[in-house]
Amino acid sequence: MSEILYIVVLSLGSIIAIFLLTKLMGYRQMSQMSMFDYVNGITMGSIAAEMATSLDTGFEKPLVAMIVYALVSLLLSTISSKSIKARRMLEGAPLVLLNNGEIYRHNLKKAKIDVSELLVQCRINGYFDISKLQTAILEGNGKISFLQKATDRPLTPADVQLSPQQDYMVANVILDGKVMDENLRHTGKDEKWLLDQIKGQGAKRIEDVLLASCDSNNKLQVYLKDNQKEAKDVLM
Repeated sequence: MSEILYIVVLSLGSIIAIFLLTKLMGYRQMSQMSMFDYVNGITMGSIAAEMATSLDTGFEKPLVAMIVYALVSLLLSTISSKSIKARRMLEGAPLVLLNNGEIYRHNLKKAKIDVSELLVQCRINGYFDISKLQTAILEGNGKISFLQKATDRPLTPADVQLSPQQDYMVANVILDGKVMDENLRHTGKDEKWLLDQIKGQGAKRIEDVLLASCDSNNKLQVYLKDNQKEAKDVLM
């Protein structure tokens, strides 16, 4: 086996290994990444790259190292889910950076954030006037949560004693010209009903539809594949 082919095989093996290990660690790695998760992910990626090019030392050692990192991450995740103290030690406790018109310099210094960076994060999240904020909290994953003052937040239906109808998730029944059979069954409808609906909205066949979504009232929203030219013309 030539070196190039061997590297290809090792690369595929490292991709499969890191995919399986990431699935083992769970979606938390992506959705709620703490500082440890971030460093752990970078390290595992580096080891996977080493495994893909380990011509002389063999792939066993990098593979074992990746497994150890994954198991330690899984163990710490399990411990933090069962103990609040361990969770705060491993993931960090939230820090109040701003509250009731007062900026907490001590917490900013503890979080290694200066006032300028706080203002940048405020602007990124749509708050160009910090006086309109009631509270800003640095979460354990490094993101800042903002609570707007009640006098400056948008008006809600509850403020004017209205009770709008609750919206629910829509079911995507056609995706890229293919019927999503399980989603269609969930709506209680069949393909005949679906075909009749899309014909009424300009599609001759299922393959003409890019996306079709059905809501809780069985109202179908259809997006055709052949509308790309019209969208481009609008932008000319």
